Amino acid sequence: MHICIDVRGAKLYAGTGIGTYTMRLMENILSIDKENYYSLFWPNGGYERLTGRKNTRVVLFGERNKKFWDEYYLPKRLKRLKPDIFHLPQNGLGLPFKKYSRYVVTVHDLIPYTMPETCGKSYLEKFTTEMPFILEIADLIITVSQYSKDDIIKYFNVPDEKIKVIHLAADSMFRHMDKDLAWDLLKHKYHYSTDYILYLGGFSPRKNVDSLLKAYKAIYKELPGRYDLMILGSSKDNHYEMRKKVKELGIEERVVFAGYIPYEHLPLFYNCASLFVYPSFYEGFGLPPLEAMTCGTPVITSNVTSIPEVVADGAILINPYNLDELAQAMYNVLTDTNLSQELSIRGIKRAYQFSWKKTALQTIQAYKEALER
Repeated sequence: MHICIDVRGAKLYAGTGIGTYTMRLMENILSIDKENYYSLFWPNGGYERLTGRKNTRVVLFGERNKKFWDEYYLPKRLKRLKPDIFHLPQNGLGLPFKKYSRYVVTVHDLIPYTMPETCGKSYLEKFTTEMPFILEIADLIITVSQYSKDDIIKYFNVPDEKIKVIHLAADSMFRHMDKDLAWDLLKHKYHYSTDYILYLGGFSPRKNVDSLLKAYKAIYKELPGRYDLMILGSSKDNHYEMRKKVKELGIEERVVFAGYIPYEHLPLFYNCASLFVYPSFYEGFGLPPLEAMTCGTPVITSNVTSIPEVVADGAILINPYNLDELAQAMYNVLTDTNLSQELSIRGIKRAYQFSWKKTALQTIQAYKEALER
């Protein structure tokens, strides 16, 4: 098969779930599949990890004026290349209106339909305008959880057999480290030495960071010893509102906004954390809890949407709408060494059931199925 994949999201959305998915999927597919030929659509620069293979070529797209590239250049390229399969991993957005091959799309979630108030206006309009067409024209739909598959069927009445669930995974660099070594590296690189509760995953209202701040406020003085609340993430996306809320709660001296952390340094922060908390209202999959579990960090996360499907018994599941339940769970883990150790063991065991190799193999099989339709 000749397979074209729009991998621009790996660069344009780097640091997000979609960006991580696109890059890890490509790296693993290309390391496994020597039989099929791949044309990869990529924005200018930084594509070295995807080259050097006889069965792979990179087709460069410009980064400016995305509408031009999507509406003119992409269809022109597909018409010229005549691939057997075209895969669009970024929710299918930008899929050509005309068929040039079998179309495979990955739809990660339906947040613009389920929680539209949490989306930006332009993205909401684009998503809700294009998605009915995308799901209609696609020959096969990949989604990342059974929960997202159920949502797609619920909102669009897509036939069950047209949708294939393929789970994501934590990157292989996320692993359990020696605690002393991890702390030595963290102190040396970031000059930080206080025990902490960790959060990362963005500041959209659906991430429910407000509840985490309030739960921390309710328990931090009762804990045996000092535990800061460390929040990772860039300074955009409601970051100012978070700082304002922290000040209003009177916990500014105990909440650390560490800012952007390079992806390759995240295992250090997971391994040194005493607890990882992820009280999201909605996830199509939710990579951060799985990454934390892979590192052996105790995890508290939500009992809604796809999250229980992913973490299973490897984490404590709480109602994200119940502040007292969240606060009590945090207190329990930080005051009960046996519970903390048990969560660490269960989390590692559960996380090892996922791998990017498995994701890649299942995706290659999905391409074969799409070609046969």
